[in-house]
Formats: sequence, structure tokens, C-alpha cells
Amino acid sequence: MKGLAFLLVAFFYIYSVSGAGAVQAKGGKGPIQTANSLESGARPGPYFDKAASKNVTALLGKTAYLNCKVKNLGNKSVSWVRHRDIHLLTVGRYTYTSDQRFRAIHHQSSEDWSLQVKYPQHRDSGIYECQISTTPHMSHYIHLNVVEPTTDIIGGPDLFIDRGSTINLTCVVLYSPEPPAYIFWNHNDAIISYDSPRGGVSVITEKGETTVSFLLIQQAKPTDNGRYQCNPSNAQSKSINVHVLNGEFPAAMQHGGQAHHRSSHLYCLIFCVCLLLLSP
Repeated sequence: MKGLAFLLVAFFYIYSVSGAGAVQAKGGKGPIQTANSLESGARPGPYFDKAASKNVTALLGKTAYLNCKVKNLGNKSVSWVRHRDIHLLTVGRYTYTSDQRFRAIHHQSSEDWSLQVKYPQHRDSGIYECQISTTPHMSHYIHLNVVEPTTDIIGGPDLFIDRGSTINLTCVVLYSPEPPAYIFWNHNDAIISYDSPRGGVSVITEKGETTVSFLLIQQAKPTDNGRYQCNPSNAQSKSINVHVLNGEFPAAMQHGGQAHHRSSHLYCLIFCVCLLLLSP
């Protein structure tokens, strides 16, 4: 009997202790955090959100924004430094450079600290350092690449084609961080109308990292002779002179110059078609 009584007392003691522990956990103080629970929680100090702080490719002359996203900043500050000359550009929301093209941008309660670069030039390309004022300071590097889109018409500057053939002009826009909003073609300085009485005129434009525009003119006629110009919205225009032959054999072709142009045109056209077919 004494043994049974001892077991009952032990049971009720263990039960009361475990119950008190459960009540404490619910009472507001909560359980003591372990090393594992600290690791699984939020990071205690500031750190960079690198997924939102990426390299930037900007168009020449078009305002660029370099973004640096910082989590858990607390009472620390964020600065921007141009790396090539270790020039301090901004601290917090204040700009510390006489170059008025640079400006610090930060909105209250935001984690984004942006550097605005107006009218970027090729010389602005390079590494920019986003710093957090910890000890030692923390740094994240962002590369700015200022590019100028280029335009080319394959087979230029002169294209010779037989009467009755299809004129196929291929305009390629390279080094553009975004596709042109539009591309229009001119013939002898007049915008080509695709629904003109002449008929047989069409344009196919494939936009992407490399944008290609094809101008197709069926049943070439002597009136189709002249200067054709490709005009992208975000790049310089490019022109080509088209000569519709009526059985002639011009001197340029006799000396092999046009043979080179035509073969170059064919190979480049095949390359562009393959590029379009392989692009996602």
C-alpha cells in the first residue's frame, strides 16, 4: 500500500509541474528562445536584399536608377560611392556631389535607397558601391552599363535586285536594353504606306534583345528604286540604296563588289532567321 501511495504522489507531482509549464507558455512570457529558434527568425542586423539590387543597363541619355534594398537598417545609414574615383555621391537622402545629374531617392518607410543618374554618358559606366554604416561598413556593388543602340541594314549600302523579284530589307537593332516601341520605314524620305495602291508591301518586326524588322516589297519595279531608311524609336536611323535592274549588269557587279554584298546579305539573313527561330 505504501508503494502504491508513493507512485500516486509522484504521478500528481509530475502532472502539476508539466501543467505549470504549459500555463507559463500561454501566460505571455513565452518559452525561452534557443539558438535554433534565433536562426530561423529574422536576421538581427542590416543586410542587402540582393534580388532587388541588381546591375543596370541604361540607354545613353535616358535617366537610370540604381536600386539598393536594405533590410533591418535600424539607425544605420546608406551611402552611394562611385568606385572608379572613390567619390562619395550620397548619404541617406542627401546628395554630396556637385554633379547635379546624381540624386539620392528614398521614400519614408521604404527599404529602397536609389541613386538617380540623369543623362547618363558612356563615362558613367562602371561599379557603384552601396554602403551600410556598420563597423566595419557593409558593401554591395552594382554595375551600371550605359549603351547606345545601333542600327544596321544587312547588305548595305547598296542593294541590286532584278525587276520582278522581291525586295527584302532587313533592319537589325542591337545593344538596346529594351525593344524599340516602333520601327517605321521611309522610301526617298516619305513614310512607306503598307496599304498604298502599289500593293505587295509588308513589314514583319520581331522584338527582343535583338530586334529585327523585315521590309518586303513584291514584284520590284523601277519606281521602287531609291533610298530606304529604317527608323527605330530608340536608335539612330540607317539607310540603304536599292537599285532595280532591268536586265542591266552594272560595273559594281562586274568587279565582284555586288557579289560580296549579295552573299553577305544572304548569310546575314539566314543568321537572323535562325536567331528568331531559336529565341524563346
